[in-house]
Amino acid sequence: MKLLYSLIFFFIFSSSIFANNILHIKINDAISPATSKYFNDSFIEAKKIDAKILLIELDTPGGLVTTTRQMVKKILNSNIPVIMYVSPKGARAASAGTFLMYASHINAMSPSTNIGAATPVSLIQESPSTQKENKKINETKTAMQNKIINDTTAYIKSLAEHNNRNVKWAIDTVKEGKSISATEALEKNVIDYLASDINELLLKIDGKKIKANKEEIIINTKDYNLIFFAPSWKTKILMSISNPNIAYIFLILAMYGILFEMMNPGSIFPGVIGAVSALIALYSLNILPFSYAGLLLIFLGIALIIAEFTVTGFGILGIAGVTSFAIGSLMLFDEKTLGFGVSLPIVFAFIIVSLGFFGYLMGFLIKIRNKKSVIGLDNLIGKKAIIVNSNDNKYKIDCNAELWNAYSDDKLEINEKVEVEEIDGLNIKVRSLK
Repeated sequence: MKLLYSLIFFFIFSSSIFANNILHIKINDAISPATSKYFNDSFIEAKKIDAKILLIELDTPGGLVTTTRQMVKKILNSNIPVIMYVSPKGARAASAGTFLMYASHINAMSPSTNIGAATPVSLIQESPSTQKENKKINETKTAMQNKIINDTTAYIKSLAEHNNRNVKWAIDTVKEGKSISATEALEKNVIDYLASDINELLLKIDGKKIKANKEEIIINTKDYNLIFFAPSWKTKILMSISNPNIAYIFLILAMYGILFEMMNPGSIFPGVIGAVSALIALYSLNILPFSYAGLLLIFLGIALIIAEFTVTGFGILGIAGVTSFAIGSLMLFDEKTLGFGVSLPIVFAFIIVSLGFFGYLMGFLIKIRNKKSVIGLDNLIGKKAIIVNSNDNKYKIDCNAELWNAYSDDKLEINEKVEVEEIDGLNIKVRSLK
């Protein structure tokens, strides 16, 4: 029996050591610091399981240049062959994804995918007035824009030369924003393989000779063991926060949380939710490219909404605040830079809910304004009272838990119920209810 257990243990142990492990990860969102964290973690995991290949399934609209450079540097200095595969059908390796494809040891695309549009975009867009004032300057690229374009062109050119890929097209995709299909990419030597799925790709690359960090490696995909590596819960949270839609929702939660705390001081819960959401939103803005004009409009909107509750504006300030917030929301994240912006349905949902809220508030304020006052002497007329003291047709009455001097045309007795008829200075005329 001991011999049997030893053989089983040896079989499991030896299979884990000598297995042809391939680590598989998926990047199917914009390239952000969270993506880089997941990417770096995959290299650590690959080392743990002694993976022979790191296979990255890619579908990205682009992302941050700084993060992309960090990931490219990791690929270029990797001892493990990195395969970048644009998949599934309909996926893309746009902008930052093009650099990752050019940097990888082996790259491939699924049919009906595309690659390119790698022109760097400024994080801060000029306003129409600024563009009008600087029309002559904008007709030719500014010195800073030229520096960025030239630097990015040299960068992708070096990657193309390093992996013997199409240099001319690499330069064109940066300078002119060109994009091509998977079939064209194979024809132009932009990619190495065209494959319908992972199995077909691994079959095609078997026996290919590559250099990984100066070390020559022959790819072996026979009897491979494909192991999928998912991001950790912490990385998933960071990836979620890096999504403009999630960042925008936290911004709204922050605004309403702080707003309700100001309306009901001491309620604590809305204030805590608002403060935490504000911190998360600020973190998101720190890692996402955003427009300062959009952010200022959002802050103006928040200020106007808060002013609505401190100044009698009958909803006008609130509606103006919502409008400012909505316009700022549409401008906040630059879709060209990140690959996607805030979802319009989310912005419209916020506008509708907020306008509904301020419509209700305005109606409530008008109703309160037209409502008869519930305090003052005139409101005592018609109220019921009790005689508590009597002295020669002069009485003390208890009305609304207050003692009043009273007189009456009737003869009244102590504890008798009466009704207020009129107010005469600080004296009240009452009549018997008998």
